Amino acid sequence: MLQPELNFRRDKIRNLMVSQGIDAALITCSANLIYTYGCVVSGYLYLSLHYPALLFFKRPNNIMGEHSFLIRKPEQIVDILKDQGLPLPAKLMLEGDELSHTEYCRLASLFPEAEIVNGTPLIRQARSVKTAIEIEMFRRSGNAHAKAYEQIPRIYRSGMTDIEFSIEIERLMRLQGSLGIFRVFGRSMEIFMGSVLTGDNACYPSPYDSALGGQGLDPALPGGANKTLLKEGQSVMVDLGGNFNGYMCDMSRVFSIGKLSEEAYSAHQTCLDIQERITSIAKPGVICETLYDIALEMATKAGFADKFMGMGQQAKFVGHGIGLELNEAPVFAPRMKQELEAGMAFALEPKIVIPGVGPVGIENSWVVTNNGVEKLTDCNEEIIELS
Repeated sequence: MLQPELNFRRDKIRNLMVSQGIDAALITCSANLIYTYGCVVSGYLYLSLHYPALLFFKRPNNIMGEHSFLIRKPEQIVDILKDQGLPLPAKLMLEGDELSHTEYCRLASLFPEAEIVNGTPLIRQARSVKTAIEIEMFRRSGNAHAKAYEQIPRIYRSGMTDIEFSIEIERLMRLQGSLGIFRVFGRSMEIFMGSVLTGDNACYPSPYDSALGGQGLDPALPGGANKTLLKEGQSVMVDLGGNFNGYMCDMSRVFSIGKLSEEAYSAHQTCLDIQERITSIAKPGVICETLYDIALEMATKAGFADKFMGMGQQAKFVGHGIGLELNEAPVFAPRMKQELEAGMAFALEPKIVIPGVGPVGIENSWVVTNNGVEKLTDCNEEIIELS
């Protein structure tokens, strides 16, 4: 990562720190280290307001640089700060929503005279508006994602189960360059590469905060494909994450085994209409809740309110921010008063489940521009019949 880009990102965080009277941050979680240092290390980035950022690292042990210090344990950090002639902070922020209680307390104890605050919301706020380089990373990821999806019809074979189909698509993704790991924020969110849902498995409730659920293969990871046979007259929704360079694009496409019911095609068109409507008005200053309300109103008017974003257990959002993690700000949901800003990136995913058929709908990734939005994942959005 180029140093000017890292400096720009760090200054975004510093500006927010100033607004809250915070003197320094100690950053150690992977996504935040990628954002502020450019890669994952086992260690800590000490970000103060008026001095260069310092890296305290344990592994790998081959890092070189004027502001890099090899340590065995975090207790060495304070002595190094003093040796460098740096003042200790009066107010320090830690990643309170991401660290374990034990690690949070250990790091806080390094600075007994300082006021310790949770810096996770501040860092997530800084990350929510992407830089020009981050947006270009999204474009590259979106292109690779679309290229993999375009090859899906050729790997289908009659008699496949959903998991067999998923494995072949995962192979396409990996061959296209997918890193195979998808970072999510929050202890209650887990994901492998995404989900492939067919038939009534799409109605199966999941403990995860996702648009649709699925039973999964085992209670240890209860979501997604469950060895359902791909049958004539059923839909198949492919929703695999697109991490090709650290930035998570999100995209869903629908396939069919033979022809579907007219209700399914009507529901799919409703989702396309919702996407078109929302992306036509999304721009800086638009409130996230407004976009959710529009989607729900259109689904209700079309007669799909009880099937929109799931059945029985319905997701209460229609879009979510994307970035170094798959669930960032902003979120298109009730009571979300946040306004869109140029540079925000989000996935919009209006989906409907038809009993006996399966899921239909669409998901694409977008970035907010000065005047509207730019699509990042561009490939066929119609229901594609597999043969």
